[in-house]
Amino acid sequence: MNIKRAGSFTALLAAGALVLTGCATNESDEPTTPAEPGAEAPAGLSGTLVGAGASSIGAAMEGWIAEFQTANPDVTVNYDPSGSGAGRETFAGGGSAFAGSDRAFRTTELEEITFEACAPDSGIVQLPVYISPIAVIFNVDGIESLNMDADTIAGIFAGEITNWNDEAIASQNEGVDLPDLRITPVNRSDSSGTTENFVDYLAQAAPSVWTFDVSGDWPTELAAGEAAQGTSGVVDAVTNGTGTIGYADASRAGGLGQVSVLVGDTYVPFSPEAAAAVVDDSELQEGRADFDLTFDLNRNTADSGAYPIVLVAYLITCETFADSAQAELTQAFLRYVASDAGQANAAENAGSAPISATLSGQVNAAIDVIS
Repeated sequence: MNIKRAGSFTALLAAGALVLTGCATNESDEPTTPAEPGAEAPAGLSGTLVGAGASSIGAAMEGWIAEFQTANPDVTVNYDPSGSGAGRETFAGGGSAFAGSDRAFRTTELEEITFEACAPDSGIVQLPVYISPIAVIFNVDGIESLNMDADTIAGIFAGEITNWNDEAIASQNEGVDLPDLRITPVNRSDSSGTTENFVDYLAQAAPSVWTFDVSGDWPTELAAGEAAQGTSGVVDAVTNGTGTIGYADASRAGGLGQVSVLVGDTYVPFSPEAAAAVVDDSELQEGRADFDLTFDLNRNTADSGAYPIVLVAYLITCETFADSAQAELTQAFLRYVASDAGQANAAENAGSAPISATLSGQVNAAIDVIS
């Protein structure tokens, strides 16, 4: 994995390697022995912890909360899957102890925002703890899978390819009986990290077709199709429609038709392993604070084992809390999420890819500074 950081972070990671729970003792990506759920939590932990944000991690969050509360019966964790944008706003305003987001705060945002739950002059930590493909899902009777290149996907969502038997689709799917049926693209109506990751792929891989700004908000100039609230809204709209196509966290794809994406000379279906391969081929952004672990994802990979429409969801919280009790609860919960047991739980419940041993070490070092 191409991960770059200099200075104090490297020193702290080296010094703390022997005491990090759930962290590998070498550079291999082989899994370590899973810890018991919530094993890192202090004895007698109690209180209420509130989070809000990405609906894409809803299935993983349900599993994390259930196991953490079982191990810590005096703790209540509440998570509102209101969407990444809403979650970041809630956390910034002090309405939650952490945010779940399908993108990290931008450096320009960090310069402008005062995080109300954090102590004065505290930084924040941004932890990439959930790696998942974004599935391009569709509902066309009798068809379970289709091949598409980036230009075709971008053309559909830009409203330029409007029928399922269009030559752009047919030429990549020889032998498939495509109907003479109108395409109805479905996008998110709310500000969404899933949207931002999806259109970032389109902008990088199909720049001549997708000429719109990369944002968590769907381009207002596009009138094609329909909009739906949240991940569940998009999935429901695609499921209940005819000739519909949308995008959603792969854990929610269910029995809908699914698109394999052209990477190099190969059409690659989504999978947790293929999503993880993109992250392993990407680098952390330069110019970030030591414990701000934000990735620049390589959407133009030519690796035939990689699936480029991927999201990395972050759990975002304070380095130093104004309320020390919230710091203890948040740190304990995040330790579980980042542990081998927590990552295995998410893989089982949401089909995500566990973070690698190297990234686990960096995440745990960041969790260590929370106070």
